[in-house]
Amino acid sequence: MISAGDFRKGMTFQINGEPFVVVDFQHVKPGKGAAFVRTKYKSILTGSTREEAFNPNEKFPKAHIETKQMQYLYNDGELYYFMDNETYDQIPLVKEQVEEAILYLRENDTATVKFFNEKAFQVDPPNFVELEVTYTEPGVKGATATNVTKPATMETGATVQVPIFINEGDRIKIDTRTGEYLSRA
Repeated sequence: MISAGDFRKGMTFQINGEPFVVVDFQHVKPGKGAAFVRTKYKSILTGSTREEAFNPNEKFPKAHIETKQMQYLYNDGELYYFMDNETYDQIPLVKEQVEEAILYLRENDTATVKFFNEKAFQVDPPNFVELEVTYTEPGVKGATATNVTKPATMETGATVQVPIFINEGDRIKIDTRTGEYLSRA
């Protein structure tokens, strides 16, 4: 059990069986009345954010979030299949669970899958990936102004803004947290 007085950023807890993560907190001791903890927390399953004041002595069960490195195998049109690298168990996930990550994952790439009560709820790609450009407009000769970018479609379907000198067939490095071009690979 975790008391509200022990809240810190990134700490996970449960309210009515639903897992939440502390986004921000502030211990408040007014001149009159009892102290309280003003807390901003986010639902791990739905992503919705709430703000609430708790008594510092209120206790909550800890939410145990398990993470596993899993290999993305394939998509059958509706489901995306991931394999546990240790047990070789395969789990199917729906598009909503992999929506952000799948833009940066190719078949056989490794991703981090997060579980709550043995149910997968989120897939995170590696922080940096190298992908091939499958389509982009050709660069215009003489267009050498700094920071000129153009959209490029990657082999996974993601669209990334790249410098004007990147061409089809080039492999580039992308930061998946921001979706930004980093360098040629």
